[in-house]
Amino acid sequence: MAEREAQKIVQQARPSTHLTALDRTKRVKDARNEAQKEIDDYRNEKDAEYQKFEKEHSSGNQKAEEDAKKETDAKIHEIEEIGKNSGSKVVDQLIEAVISAHPEPPKK
Repeated sequence: MAEREAQKIVQQARPSTHLTALDRTKRVKDARNEAQKEIDDYRNEKDAEYQKFEKEHSSGNQKAEEDAKKETDAKIHEIEEIGKNSGSKVVDQLIEAVISAHPEPPKK
């Protein structure tokens, strides 16, 4: 009889390995909530990293676009100036080439 009482005391002292259905359900629910929180934290962290990366690298593209636009505008202005200064000469040369054309048949 003393052995049985000792065995009961030992069993009560040991952590219970048998969980009730409610305990298991609660632990699964808690684990799921904790995992979802970790996923959300990780997603937010990676989103912040992406936004920072995009901000750093998109500003370089904007600068390159602005530089290209300035260069293009300068070239267009230069071509327009050349056209204004020598446009009549070009027209005269084209008219002269059309008027004084000497067509020759192709050689076989």
